Amino acid sequence: MKTPPKSILITGASSGIGEALALHYAAPGIFLALSGRNAQRLDAVAESCRAMGASVETILLDVTDMSGMDRWIVDMDATRPLDLVIANAGISGGTGGVMNGEPIDQARAIFAVNLNGVLNTIGPILPRMLARKAGQIAIISSLAAYRGFPGAPAYSASKGAVRFYGEALRGSLRHTGVKVNVVCPGFIKSRMTDANDFHMPLLMPADRAAGIIAKGLMANKGRIAFPLPTLFGSWLLSVLPDCLAQKLLGKLPEKGSTIIDDKKH
Repeated sequence: MKTPPKSILITGASSGIGEALALHYAAPGIFLALSGRNAQRLDAVAESCRAMGASVETILLDVTDMSGMDRWIVDMDATRPLDLVIANAGISGGTGGVMNGEPIDQARAIFAVNLNGVLNTIGPILPRMLARKAGQIAIISSLAAYRGFPGAPAYSASKGAVRFYGEALRGSLRHTGVKVNVVCPGFIKSRMTDANDFHMPLLMPADRAAGIIAKGLMANKGRIAFPLPTLFGSWLLSVLPDCLAQKLLGKLPEKGSTIIDDKKH
């Protein structure tokens, strides 16, 4: 029988999937290390988790702060060796009426959080897990990782980068005792999707998504991608000839150009 994680670290835990995962795992005997950028919401999540019996430590920390992330994660692991680390923090933004594509400054900001933030989360914990030949790392990507969407170039690319990185890392660590899992959700109800003013097919409540993710992690699925119809559509766009895929993608609505993150929204 597989042993559920008892000591869990989650970045971006003050909203969306991060919050839902924290609440999903919260129970007596569980230690949660939670980070976020909005103090009020992070405190509210922590109090809810404590009310469910979990022991919780929180920190206001930007995942782009490499030295800060290193200190926090090493300290949490030294306190209670981490069984599961979930690199969840992310931001979103699109072209939304911007001429000539996405502003480069916006693209840099999205890559800094969505890609460098994941590396800053994995970097401090991986050597420690390898040393004890145990542990699990979950990387939150997206179904947008299957194809570059013209309405959100940097978001698609950053999620594609962490998807491929995680899948390759899983293979390279297959004999070490350290598990790596990549999560590719579709539209999940959150502050990021609340900012979208277009129809989002199969929009899923965050708590339901958390249950699917936790089940997949427990089964050590390499790629946890859902829901199936949206997955199929994303996969199909990735294998179609580019000229046809571009025609189909051109019919999709544009995503707003304002960056949506944990601190501002």
